[in-house]
Amino acid sequence: MNVSVTIDHVSKEYRIYRNNKERMKDALIPKHKNKTFYALNDLSLTAYEGDVIGLVGINGSGKSTLSNMIGGSLMPTHGKIKRNGEVSVIAINAGLNNQLTGLENIEFKMLCMGFTRKQIKDLTPEIIEFSELGEFIYQPVKKYSSGMRSKLGFSINITTNPDILVIDEALSVGDQTFAQKCLDKIYEYKKQNKTIFFVSHNMSQVRQFCTKIAWIEGGVLREYGDLDDVLPQYEKFLKDFKKLSKKDQKAYKDQLNDSRFVVK
Repeated sequence: MNVSVTIDHVSKEYRIYRNNKERMKDALIPKHKNKTFYALNDLSLTAYEGDVIGLVGINGSGKSTLSNMIGGSLMPTHGKIKRNGEVSVIAINAGLNNQLTGLENIEFKMLCMGFTRKQIKDLTPEIIEFSELGEFIYQPVKKYSSGMRSKLGFSINITTNPDILVIDEALSVGDQTFAQKCLDKIYEYKKQNKTIFFVSHNMSQVRQFCTKIAWIEGGVLREYGDLDDVLPQYEKFLKDFKKLSKKDQKAYKDQLNDSRFVVK
């Protein structure tokens, strides 16, 4: 099998400032120490052609940070990501301009993706039909519901036929009929041996669709492997986590986040 994505010891750091004075010290004083937050810490995995990888973890674990780095909109602080092929990211708000109409967003986003105006003209009717937005395609996106935004973003990206597809919670909003339509389209890509990263809290969709699971916890890759090996572990963790009181859930999350801060 051919390697499609290599994630090699990737970390993403953010310097944390309480006020402008701390920010100025960091800018002006060499080797000034300040709090740093690790959104991701030393994460490595390899994806092959045909892999459908579910990125799972509780809110704030680092799933979207990783998906944005795979898509190229976010750069690692340390480490490298190598992609063998064109990448497309499907998220509710990814690449959409609120001031433009749905139709204008199709042209704008596809131009950003490197398509020619002729290619855009040829593909636009297919995108509009898939989106099911009808006359709303001529309205500004700022007037769209989250479900409508998801439909537009999904329709643009799914029609461009990428080699590597990153889906970040794009099927979590909107009607179930459209979600199933999207899954059917993704299945077509799966049969074509494309690589897909699937971020979702819907374990039914993850179980139905994915072949591998990357379980991220507190910015660290806790487990990575075949669906049948990793998903039962994660579902047991979720079951135990949901049994905790709201106070204990918060304490658990706070403990995880505290471990992601260092002074450097």
